[in-house]
Formats: sequence, C-alpha cells, structure tokens
Amino acid sequence: QVQLIESGGGLVRAGGSLTLSCYSSGRTTSTMGWFRQAPNDRAFVAAISWSGLSRYSDSVKGRFTISRDNGKNTMYLQMNSLNVEDTGVYYCAASSFTSAQYPGQYDTWGQGTQVTVSS
Repeated sequence: QVQLIESGGGLVRAGGSLTLSCYSSGRTTSTMGWFRQAPNDRAFVAAISWSGLSRYSDSVKGRFTISRDNGKNTMYLQMNSLNVEDTGVYYCAASSFTSAQYPGQYDTWGQGTQVTVSS
C-alpha cells in the first residue's frame, strides 16, 4: 500500500510563497494531484500526470506550479502570490486515471498539511 506524506505547510503573509511536497513511499505511475479542504468537499487545486502534463483550477492558474520528480517519488506545489482564500488543509492524492480533477477519482490520500495565509 503506497503512502503519501505531505510537508511544507505553514503560516505566510498575503503575497508570499510556499512550496508543498508530497513524498510517495512507493513508485507512483499514476496522476497525482493537490486538493484543498473546503467546507463541503475537497476542492481541486492542480494535477500532474506521470509524463508531466498538468492542469490547474482557475483560482490558482498563473500563481501555482505543480511538478514531480519521478526518480524521487515526490510531487511539489509551488505557491506564489498567496491570498487569504488559499488558506486550508492541502492534501496530495494519487489516481489511476490519466486525467483526474475530482476527489472520487483518487484512491490514495495523504494526511494533509495546513496552509494559513494572513492578511
């Protein structure tokens, strides 16, 4: 059973930057994604396929960059120009789908890392 471990969360002022990491305990050949916990669901943030094709939610496009290092079993989320609305618990997840942006398409989840953006 692959385990996903997030790190890199913290407190940052609006306009600042953070980089999240997600380490996989096993080789992950699938699509991996980032979600932010919303009041009623986990909101899609970004996803990246094994080959490096990426997609973003409209709210983070141009500010966040997702990447992965398959040799290190690690995925990253570089977050720039953070605003208060970006606050939340960020989860990384793995999906067997080639392109996945819905929580139900992901079958492995990390424990989450808190990101707090102050005004």
